[in-house]
Amino acid sequence: MDECSKQILQKFQEEQKKRGLPQMGTLGAGNHYAEIQVVDEIHDSFKAGAMGIDRVGQIVIMIHSGSRGLGHQVATDALLAMERAMEKDTSLIINDRQLACARLHSPEGQDYLASMAAAANYAWVNRSSMTFLARQTFAKVFNATPDDLDMHVIYDVSHNIAKFEQHLVDNKLKTLLVHRKGATRAFPPHHPLIPVDFQLTGQPVLVGGTMGTNSYILAGTDKGMAATFGSTCHGAGRASSRNKTRRTLAFQDVLNNLEAKGIAIRVASPKLVMEEAPEAYKDVNHVVDTCHQAGISEKVVKLRPIAVIKG
Repeated sequence: MDECSKQILQKFQEEQKKRGLPQMGTLGAGNHYAEIQVVDEIHDSFKAGAMGIDRVGQIVIMIHSGSRGLGHQVATDALLAMERAMEKDTSLIINDRQLACARLHSPEGQDYLASMAAAANYAWVNRSSMTFLARQTFAKVFNATPDDLDMHVIYDVSHNIAKFEQHLVDNKLKTLLVHRKGATRAFPPHHPLIPVDFQLTGQPVLVGGTMGTNSYILAGTDKGMAATFGSTCHGAGRASSRNKTRRTLAFQDVLNNLEAKGIAIRVASPKLVMEEAPEAYKDVNHVVDTCHQAGISEKVVKLRPIAVIKG
């Protein structure tokens, strides 16, 4: 293990580890999900082909999950540490404690970056674990190996994360800490940080809908790199709060609407059905069209859910 990895592990407190270990390989609640989806439309056959998608009707699996309780504990601990840091640095002024911050090179700032990196690594392994389980399940049902079923990973990317990247600012290349909250990375063709398979297409961008609406795969663009630091939407965004949807939507009505669309659902908690109903979110088609028309990402594939699992 290299020295950097050792330092990251040392930053993890026992409470964070305790919350993370039993949740490995699980989805979590909220807008996290695993979906079986059908390719509904192909907007760019060359880029779709580079991803292994070559026909309408093809089946894909999309998994949206993160660092679970471990990541939540990292954020909780960091907020407390940064609140204490702000008491010592009176030049930092905020209007909401959730915006508590610390200077990048302060001990609190460095501790948070290390803990966030460890939480992001946990999230990668968490999704990889669920990918393995999904492959094993399909192999069992169809009596074939995952390789025979061509169950390869198209892409895996984190969002709601801050990363050091190089970008042009006033025609000068600068190293920036880019925080994508409610957004996801969308690097253009030929960018050195995307895999060789996508050097000609741009980075695949995974945009999840809700449990009853379309999802999309987009591709990053040069315009997006210049205008938004290589970022685009990562979902539709909520139109109503969770409290409001629980008050205004009926559990059975949501299930009936999904059934009418040919969508099967398995959910851990009944309240999630109302909280994550399609009516709770903006129209993902309009959001994706806006990003496409603005040129910050381009539509490649449109996906339709046929089975949804909510954590």
